[in-house]
Amino acid sequence: MFERRVFAMMIGMVALSVWLAWVKPVAAGVTTRVVSNGDAIELEIPTDVGTQKETLPLYHSGKIRYFSAGIGQVEREAAYPPFPLKLVFTAGGKPFVTGVEVVLRQSKGATLLTVPREQVTGPWLFIDLPDGTYEVAATLGGQIQQVKGMKVRRGHITTQHVRWAEDRSPSLPADVGPES
Repeated sequence: MFERRVFAMMIGMVALSVWLAWVKPVAAGVTTRVVSNGDAIELEIPTDVGTQKETLPLYHSGKIRYFSAGIGQVEREAAYPPFPLKLVFTAGGKPFVTGVEVVLRQSKGATLLTVPREQVTGPWLFIDLPDGTYEVAATLGGQIQQVKGMKVRRGHITTQHVRWAEDRSPSLPADVGPES
């Protein structure tokens, strides 16, 4: 059941990307904002037929907020809220992968955040953190990549690429699809 929802969400993002390619965004850039209830990032996309909106879920774990983005040209060109840490996931020569599980720890400290793979629906993961030094363990298809010593400070975006030599992304279940 969960895989069906993830598949449906991915199909929706692909459909939006195809539709946006058809209506052609105008020269002005995509703007983003955190919605008033704090549960989403809203993208306002100017097009030749008017402004279109897309929302990305904004997750919370204690005081830490995070969201995933980067699917399609529009999401890649948007200017996002200045969360201090941006993780970029790539594998096997692919420009991006999704479905990565992330565990964030204070350097040599306690686990602060665990992001399930279902919440990483784009190749970018933005995390709103206080100043500090952090470690990330990212898992894709059972293979773990670790990054240690990431220094994060407010007012500055630290971009960290996490790469796997080969793409071990989990495939979608065979029973997921339009006929299901």
